[in-house]
Amino acid sequence: MDKPYIQEVIVVEGKNDTARLKQFFDCDTIETHGTCLNEYTLKLIARMKEVRGIIVFTDPDAPGNQIRNAVNQAVPGCLNAFIDKKDAKTDKKVGVEHAGIEALKQSLGNLIAIQERPAETISAAQFFELGLMGQPNSSALRIKASRIYHAGTANAKTLRKRLNCLGINAEELRKALENG
Repeated sequence: MDKPYIQEVIVVEGKNDTARLKQFFDCDTIETHGTCLNEYTLKLIARMKEVRGIIVFTDPDAPGNQIRNAVNQAVPGCLNAFIDKKDAKTDKKVGVEHAGIEALKQSLGNLIAIQERPAETISAAQFFELGLMGQPNSSALRIKASRIYHAGTANAKTLRKRLNCLGINAEELRKALENG
């Protein structure tokens, strides 16, 4: 079986993530060794971004988000792949290494470029009106929106930023929430 080739270098947390991705894809990775992200690794990521592009694909947990944020701050313009916790966990652990091929394909097929100041397509007021913040069920609605747009689980501020990066407007989001 020919494996799909991924041009960009994928930033992952560890060797098990690399092994899992290489099972299904012809790809190269840079491992951060968990939260031990150092200056050398960040410089390597910056260099690879210029040569081939970078996809940040960390675990859907707090340390994974910490690593993702550090890479995106140090190396602006990286692409980001998100995977739902439900698609990447066992009874005891959560991580990219536990995901199946379909979840990995879906995550790598829906990339988001995180921008520092994306054009605002959804205002905070619209986010509130749609019930995505400040309401008793806001968390559940954000999870639903995150799954629809493959934007990773996030608080209101982060999800709004990611949806703005995708150019999603309030009307499109309203329809997606109603139909999804």
